Amino acid sequence: MRIQFKNLIISFVLVFICLFSSGLRADEGMWLFNALPRDYLKQQYDFEPDQAWADHLMRSSVRLNIGGSGSFVSSDGLVLTNHHVGSDTIQKLSTPEADLMKLGFYARKLEEELKAPDLELNALVSIIDVTERIQKELAGIDDPAQAAVARRGLISTIAKEATDATGNRCDVVELYGGGRYHLYEYKRYTDVRLVWAPELAAAYFGGDADNFEYPRYCLDAAIFRVYEDERPAKIEHFLRWNDAGPAEGELVFVSGHPGSTKRIYTHAALEFERDVRMPIVLDFIRRREILLQQFGLRGAELKRQANDELLSFQNSRKAYTGMLAGLQDPMVMEQKASDEAKLIEQIKGDMKLADYAEAWRQIAEIQEKYAELQRQSISLNTRIFNVAHTFVQMADEDQKPNAERLAKFSDAARESLKQQLLSAAAFYLDLERVKLTDLLARIVERRGGNDELVKRLLNGQSPQARVSGLLAETQIHDPEFRRQLFEGGSAQIQASSDPMLEFARLIDPEIRRLNELSEALDEIETQAYAKISEALFATRGTTIYPDATFTLRLAFGTVKGYEQDGEPIPAWTTMGQAFEHELAHNAEGDFKLPESWHAAKDRFNHRQPYNFVCTADIIGGNSGSPVVNRAGELVGLIFDGNIQSLTSDFFFSDTQARATSVHAGAIREALRNIYGAADLADALGK
Repeated sequence: MRIQFKNLIISFVLVFICLFSSGLRADEGMWLFNALPRDYLKQQYDFEPDQAWADHLMRSSVRLNIGGSGSFVSSDGLVLTNHHVGSDTIQKLSTPEADLMKLGFYARKLEEELKAPDLELNALVSIIDVTERIQKELAGIDDPAQAAVARRGLISTIAKEATDATGNRCDVVELYGGGRYHLYEYKRYTDVRLVWAPELAAAYFGGDADNFEYPRYCLDAAIFRVYEDERPAKIEHFLRWNDAGPAEGELVFVSGHPGSTKRIYTHAALEFERDVRMPIVLDFIRRREILLQQFGLRGAELKRQANDELLSFQNSRKAYTGMLAGLQDPMVMEQKASDEAKLIEQIKGDMKLADYAEAWRQIAEIQEKYAELQRQSISLNTRIFNVAHTFVQMADEDQKPNAERLAKFSDAARESLKQQLLSAAAFYLDLERVKLTDLLARIVERRGGNDELVKRLLNGQSPQARVSGLLAETQIHDPEFRRQLFEGGSAQIQASSDPMLEFARLIDPEIRRLNELSEALDEIETQAYAKISEALFATRGTTIYPDATFTLRLAFGTVKGYEQDGEPIPAWTTMGQAFEHELAHNAEGDFKLPESWHAAKDRFNHRQPYNFVCTADIIGGNSGSPVVNRAGELVGLIFDGNIQSLTSDFFFSDTQARATSVHAGAIREALRNIYGAADLADALGK
């Protein structure tokens, strides 16, 4: 790692002080498309996006159900995203004979495009504010548990009404900690096919060592296509392509789906993150990373099976380490407490807002309850268990009215649930065995061998023997068996004696108990944050953005380098510098470019801008987001943030934090002159 966490924390503290002393600063914000900061953009950049500009960009953007963003880049359904976003699908399409992660892939004809087994893309159609209806119907329900159930039921009802009326996917999204609710309508694409992906050696060049660093030299891009009725979909709204890319200092926009931020969190909630949740999560991440590394050492095929998940856990480990380092600095937390106290005093001095001051106390009081739940938490998060457990819960939930079901079993979410349960992607049973064994052993460690649930789960066996027996007899990995369960519904599922289903039935009551306790605490927290949001609206106005919720947002900033350890870091790298970076690391391990690059070394433009950074406010989930200019043309593809951006879950700064992109011109240059995909390159933006 080039930069020490000490330096990261110092800049973090300075950012924190500036942020909470003066409110929003610089180009901060992950803005709702129905509440863009037009006045700020006009004042700061002399640019005022009209509704047609915003609608076009909104409809050109897509969300991938595997946790990333993308955009339509042609009239016949081409979708651009990151290789690391698409890697879940690329891995599932790979075989021992054809490892597409290692070899890359290009379909020269439509009939060669590979159908993804379970990938879903959502394109946002409309946003409707339903806050008034929800607040009105929940008014007067004081008991948190009852309010939580009523809220969930009302959200399901509204989503179902919208789905029935439109035929599209509809989600009700909680914003501002419960201060606002919006209904998001999406057009769903479930026939998605892989068109092109470079080798992992090009997409992830530099590996874990370069991850979250800059300068970078990565072709972290992949292209899919959406189909309707077995034909490439006809797309009205797609992004034009700009090979020239942005200039130094140019205003650019990022349209994507940031996953989750916690910028509204109180001091007490951040203490819980620092002292309880994040250390537990980080310990688990390190444990899983080691397990996957050891599994891969057993053979080339096992390494192939585990590699995509390993890369994901390495990424998470580095991200959580950076976030936690920031929260562990006393100066940060002291400043947060001080600014929070000032805001509370301001609220107490206003007769209309005085009651809202109780919100901070309510949040503080439930943190120890959250901590106790965290200590009791259990997870058997592997694909084969998750599928079995989902069937077990579906059998129960389907017997309830729609409004009373858990969210993922609602009518509005049914088609997405079906696609996931019936996915044709192969199960890697050896990998499932080691992961599930380790997770079961972890439950024994946390609860103790004398715990009654532990005894029932183990059934007199060691974790390894218990899991091996389950996997030897279960049929959950058989697609036909899963299809019969799904079509047979509750009766078929409940009648099945499949051992993995039986195992899921043993643990489901405890999972439900913990979820219900958590949901009641969440309701208290939601109501408290809603009060804090109203206080912020009253004191700062309604032109503030909500925390990220994996819904479409617009961020913006300028293409700009920065200074690190007294040295200027330029905004750009070039494709030719990738070879210099390889040479500097002796072409070893993750620093070895693929053979395709060396074979084409004399054919492509080494001066072509490759990766660049800008000051846009992004977070996880923005991966794959298009970067566009004022004309709405695609000029780049977000794929990472630098290490100074890791605290963006909690606070934003543009002093050093940067969003990292692949240059649009580099993608087209690589397609034409490295991968022999001139036809695909020509199709982009048309």
